[in-house]
Amino acid sequence: MGAQWKHAGRIENSSKRGALIGKLVKEITVAAKVGDPNPENNARLRAAVEVARRASVPRDTIERAIKKGAGLLDGQVQYELVTYEGFAPHQVPVVVECLTDNKNRTAADLRVLFRKGQLGSIGSVAWMFDRLGVVEATHSDKNQDLETVAIEAGAQNFEPLEAFEVPAGQVGGRFLCDLSDLDSVSKYLAKAGWVVTLSEMNYIAKNLLDVAPEQKKEVSDFLVAIDDHDDVHRVYTAIK
Repeated sequence: MGAQWKHAGRIENSSKRGALIGKLVKEITVAAKVGDPNPENNARLRAAVEVARRASVPRDTIERAIKKGAGLLDGQVQYELVTYEGFAPHQVPVVVECLTDNKNRTAADLRVLFRKGQLGSIGSVAWMFDRLGVVEATHSDKNQDLETVAIEAGAQNFEPLEAFEVPAGQVGGRFLCDLSDLDSVSKYLAKAGWVVTLSEMNYIAKNLLDVAPEQKKEVSDFLVAIDDHDDVHRVYTAIK
């Protein structure tokens, strides 16, 4: 399953498009706040802008989000990163990262969403994951060799992206690296013609669980409900 649980088809689901755009804009705003507001000098912001463009977020919306994060517009950005840990049904470990402007509201909502699983305390699940840098990127040349690219970029490991994450006729890879190498790996890939769509510090499961087919839908439905919450930024799990 890789670094981050993927909600397949979320972009194509028009009924949830507004919520998705809200998440993308929030990520752009936060990336511009914590780093350089120039995407050329900020790998996280550059990746967030690329994903927003692929989702057809209007250009002026993207630019406004960058300016807001950089403090160039009225109103301060108050988003905080809050992490929750627990278990999905059938004891599948889950780490949920939220970007919120109201921690009390988010905490109450997450407690409700975790009723079908088990909400844990800080540290109850995180030890099952490694904290690594993750760069996801695609290339128009589908003959690119991911192993060679990973070695040249300075990544520790790699895995191919799933089909729904890659434009037709292209190749996609997820490159794992030390946190200190995240920026250099991202920059190498961009210079080598790769389109970087994610460049972040993520949680990587140390061991993946093999859930029985009849249980997978229950776990997936739980993860979709978590991921659909407006404040949820990333969902990490250990399911295969």
